[in-house]
Amino acid sequence: MTPETQHVLARDYAAGGFGGHAAPCLSLYLPTHRHHPENKQDPIRFGNLVKSLEQSLLQAHSAADTRDLLEPLRALASDAAFWNHTTDGLAVFVARGSFRVYTLSRTVRALAVVADSFHTKPVARLLQTVDRYQVLGLNLHEVKLFEGNRDALHEVELAAGVPRTITEALGDQLTEPHLTVASYGGVGGGTTAMHHGHGGKPAAVESDAERFFRAIDRAILEHHSRPTKLPLMLASLSEHHALFRKVSHNPFLTAEAMDVHPDAISRSALVDRAWKLAQPHYASRIKAMADQYREAVAKDHGTGDLDAAGRAAASGRVATLLVQADRQIPGRLDAATGVVTPADLSHPGVDDLLDDLAALAMERGGEVFVVPTEHMPTDTGVAVVFRY
Repeated sequence: MTPETQHVLARDYAAGGFGGHAAPCLSLYLPTHRHHPENKQDPIRFGNLVKSLEQSLLQAHSAADTRDLLEPLRALASDAAFWNHTTDGLAVFVARGSFRVYTLSRTVRALAVVADSFHTKPVARLLQTVDRYQVLGLNLHEVKLFEGNRDALHEVELAAGVPRTITEALGDQLTEPHLTVASYGGVGGGTTAMHHGHGGKPAAVESDAERFFRAIDRAILEHHSRPTKLPLMLASLSEHHALFRKVSHNPFLTAEAMDVHPDAISRSALVDRAWKLAQPHYASRIKAMADQYREAVAKDHGTGDLDAAGRAAASGRVATLLVQADRQIPGRLDAATGVVTPADLSHPGVDDLLDDLAALAMERGGEVFVVPTEHMPTDTGVAVVFRY
């Protein structure tokens, strides 16, 4: 079994690939670890979650059906090669005829759910743009792009239209083809740029750098910033900042930047630095969404009532939906009418109303954001801004 990545999860989720499965649907989330010895406990914790799913299934399904549904999960639990190559989290979805495993670049809360549909609210939280950002690692000979959130940062494969090096960007127009620039670690994790060449002229080198930076700025904007609309932070030696900003036309480039190349520090240190810069943007956007909701309610264009939110989602009236993170409200939502039915807590296939509401709102064209409890503008778990 070859697991898919979080990028594939994003594609499948956006395409609505988690609907249309016959009940029961099994959803399992597990925080995992990249390195030994921490990762030795991951398959044990995974097995405990599988046992939890088994107990729920046996309340309403035969032992044979339960065994068949859990077979791929048990095979995964014993796959030593898989557990030796985990990342920061794991999401697994099982239904009859369907078994999907995704490795995540962000940690998740351990959770095992048996329901009539897949539990995808944690996926929405993983993929939302509110706390995501990008980091552009740049020096005079190559470019790297990273994407992350408060917990993790991973290198992004550059789109086909983005040059990777100055040679690729300028080709035959490179003034000094033998010029290379290497960055060496300095005191305190800093770097020192050392130029090696054969009589290169400073003016020509600066011209090459300017044209290289302009090409990178244009390509990153077209292929990465515009499609994602994420804040972009520059991570480069301080002497490159002024020149890059001079040529940049990227409206997503933040004023905040790091005066170090990503290769010069550890990934954890890079995450810490980047999140300190990104956090104000996150807080500002969360506040703006809460303010938008309060203004909408004042004009009778919003609601925090779960029943009203269900009807609005079914009729396609949800423009923006905020749902409370780490909260589940047992019950069912009729996708055709939006009617909310309280849960029968004795039934193991009960759904999470917030999860179903988020999925329905997205299906009908609404934007959904999973918000930490402390930032929710309501105490009901939902906040809706109507489309009209």
